[in-house]
Amino acid sequence: MEIKSSKKLLYPVSSVFIIFLVMSISCKDEPAIGIFDKCTNIGNPRIIGRAFYDATTGEYRLRGSGKNIWDKRDEFLFLSKKIEGDFILSARVRFIGEGVNPHRKIGIMVRDSLFDKSPHINGVVHGDGLTSLQYRRFEKENTDELKSTDIAPDIIQLERKGDTFIFSTATEGEPFTVVEIPFLKLEEEANVGLFICSHEKNIIEEAVFDNVRLIIPAPDDFIPYNDFIGSHIEILDLETGKRDIVLTSPKSLQAPNWSPDGEKLIYNCEGKIYSFEIDSAKSTEINTGFAVNNNNDHVLSFDGKLMGISDHTEHPEKQSLVYILPAEGGTPVLISPAAPSYLHGFSPDGEFLVYTAGRNNAEHLDIYRISLSTREEIRLTDAPGLDDGSEYSPCGEYIYFNSDRTGTMQIWRMKPDGSNQEQLTFDDYNDWFPHVSPDGKNLVFISYAPEIASNDHPFYKHVYIRTMPVDGGDVNVVAYVYGGQGSMNVFNWSPDGKRIAFVSNTVI
Repeated sequence: MEIKSSKKLLYPVSSVFIIFLVMSISCKDEPAIGIFDKCTNIGNPRIIGRAFYDATTGEYRLRGSGKNIWDKRDEFLFLSKKIEGDFILSARVRFIGEGVNPHRKIGIMVRDSLFDKSPHINGVVHGDGLTSLQYRRFEKENTDELKSTDIAPDIIQLERKGDTFIFSTATEGEPFTVVEIPFLKLEEEANVGLFICSHEKNIIEEAVFDNVRLIIPAPDDFIPYNDFIGSHIEILDLETGKRDIVLTSPKSLQAPNWSPDGEKLIYNCEGKIYSFEIDSAKSTEINTGFAVNNNNDHVLSFDGKLMGISDHTEHPEKQSLVYILPAEGGTPVLISPAAPSYLHGFSPDGEFLVYTAGRNNAEHLDIYRISLSTREEIRLTDAPGLDDGSEYSPCGEYIYFNSDRTGTMQIWRMKPDGSNQEQLTFDDYNDWFPHVSPDGKNLVFISYAPEIASNDHPFYKHVYIRTMPVDGGDVNVVAYVYGGQGSMNVFNWSPDGKRIAFVSNTVI
């Protein structure tokens, strides 16, 4: 049942202004801090806190005190900005030091105002590991709580969808645990940000937030493949878990893959292919001749000399065909004999391409291999459902791919002649686009939630980027991403195998 607030003016305007000044003290001389606009000591805590941002590491360091965020009023440090409508705010978090009170708090908050008795909701992690959604529905009322089963997570995410607030948490490497509060009416334009509370008037506590991402999601009425939102190209360090945004655009950037020299990322945007120099942050269009309707299936040969593309410019029904051209640009040469054909990989010796294709009005798409010297096309899979995302391992022993022949999209592999097809993942997620690390030891792939159709990989969803050994085994989440289609459709490992590139999305 929806509960509506009756908004009454309890004080004259001048009195409200005076009370607000007493209860909320801004951090002195603070400019905008990272993506946030305001640093405020809510409720006038005895010790004034501060917030700091390191643009090199992407870390936000909050040092704050405050009696509590509970009952009818709050005291804490709040780093925030005003956001209108729906949003997703996520971060990796950790306390600094052992702390004094086990109820010290860090987390993400949405707040009507900076008044200490304001309606709000916060996703919170306590010093003793307690994790919950805490909320005050109306001004000056008591705070309520919905506890999570998660204990001491280090990945947190708070999402607003209208009047519903969703708190997702995880121990890094694991899937999210989710709790949500519906029918909570906060202001359409609210204060959103990060907070810390020491739960002790005379104590300062400290915490670090990194991989902070503020996402404005696609509207509910957007039309897939017609409407697009903005993009970040990110680089993830697999050892530290640090994510670095290297390129941002209001356009749809898709499918970054690394050049063999490690200096550039190749991506597509609005049908064109671009080269992005990582050190200089400069993008240059690659000349693909007449092929100006490229999709996100571009790949480089293992030696870096050739580029393969999937383009529909010349097909009379605008279906995808496969071409190759010099990696630095040039005139594309048609390779696939028929459409639709969606390229995914070169063989290590440069003799073969593998791609997903539909032939003879087939009801499902399968994986094919073609020789560049003879142009002989061989069908490698013939199973019910969709087979896609084929790539050779660096040694050429296997082709890895994804298939939904079992009812969910899972990772598989086979010998280069199509024999010995074996399943490698077995959970409820829908897994796409396996990419083998340069040393041949690990896979990275993207995973959709079970409610997404197994044969679909749509834009603008909550997805995981996950890793596992090439022979199967434990699966770990390495990134929690708002993205999907175009995030990592193509080979995305750095040459040294220490990093991956991918696309995340937000309205910009």
